[in-house]
Formats: sequence, structure tokens, C-alpha cells
Amino acid sequence: MPLKPKRGLVPKSIKGTVGIAVNGVPFRPNTAGFWDSNARLGHSRHGNKNWSLEIFGAPGKLGLDFNNGHVGRAGLYHYHGIANSLTRTSGSSLVGYAGDGFEIHYLPVERKTGWQLKKGMRPSGGPPGIFDGSYSEDYEFVGGENRLDQCNGGKILGKYAYFITDNYPFIPRCLY
Repeated sequence: MPLKPKRGLVPKSIKGTVGIAVNGVPFRPNTAGFWDSNARLGHSRHGNKNWSLEIFGAPGKLGLDFNNGHVGRAGLYHYHGIANSLTRTSGSSLVGYAGDGFEIHYLPVERKTGWQLKKGMRPSGGPPGIFDGSYSEDYEFVGGENRLDQCNGGKILGKYAYFITDNYPFIPRCLY
């Protein structure tokens, strides 16, 4: 993790750990579940990789605790959203550091995501139904004035940083 990060021009999608909380717990936004019409629950680790199960779109299915974290199959405890314990004890908006060295903050009122739920029906060849937030692909980046960039990044005190939000993508899913 660089001590003096430099923001690149092109974001890089991250599938695993995107950063580390100030308490040492990893931030991992994505799940290992994919749409699988043949699976009992409708998703599996071996399903259609074009449709990633969104953990907050599947409430109660993947075992999140009160800190929006859980232990994965490999035994690693990690967060999928803001950890309530981080916001109650730190007294600061700083909640961690991204893998590229930039800070990660949580300012739910001041910083808003530029992502929104797509409108309409999912295309054929994927899970049936409307775009309802069950899958990461149900969302699209639209940006907008006073919104975070596609990696949930923006400025704080004149410096680039990433933000955890209360809405999708919750934790950044790409880094600069």
C-alpha cells in the first residue's frame, strides 16, 4: 500500500479485498455468489459470472452480522458495508485505507453515490424479473452534480479519497 498514493486515469475493477478498515478487518464488496437457475437458492459459486449476487439485495441469505460483515468460506472475517462499530468509536470519518493507498471515509449525509438502480426488466439470458438490486449488474453509474465518481471517490479536505455509502456500491468496487 503506497504511503503517497497517486490517482491514475483509468479505474481498475477489484473483485477481492479493496481495502482495510482502521481496525484491520478487510473491506470486500463482492460476494462469491452468482445467478444459477439450477441451484436451490437461485445462486451458487459456479453460476453465471455475468450476474453477481449483491449481498444487500439478498437480505438474510448470506449471514451478515450487525457490522455488515461475516466469515467467508475460507475463514476470513470481512465487511461488505459500513461497520457500525467503526462509526461509533472512531470520532472521525476515516474508517480505513484502500489498496492503492487512498483513505476511505464514511460521511453518509455529505457524500452520495453516483450509482442508481436500472429501470425496467433484466435482459433475457439472465435472471428473470425487474432490476431490483439482487445483483450488482442491476445498477448503473449515472454520476451527477455533488455525486461520487464510479469508484465511490471524491475530495475531502482537497485530497482524493474513497467513501463508503449507505447505498450501492456501499464499498468501492474499483480503485484508481
